[in-house]
Amino acid sequence: MFFKLSIKILFIAAELVLGVYSMILSDSLLVKFIFFAVTAVIIAFIATKLIDTLLPADKDYISREQQDEEEV
Repeated sequence: MFFKLSIKILFIAAELVLGVYSMILSDSLLVKFIFFAVTAVIIAFIATKLIDTLLPADKDYISREQQDEEEV
């Protein structure tokens, strides 16, 4: 269910990006730069979340909560 929803959201986002991008091609350089910056941030956020879910957690890392539990 989550996979189907994420594919639908990705498809809608791609359609919106392509529509906005086609309008931006004729506008000013500043608008193109802002669009590029926002797109880069969104792609970086998605890539970070995807990597966090796909890759296993670092086994050498111990969170502060786990350290507190082990000390007690």
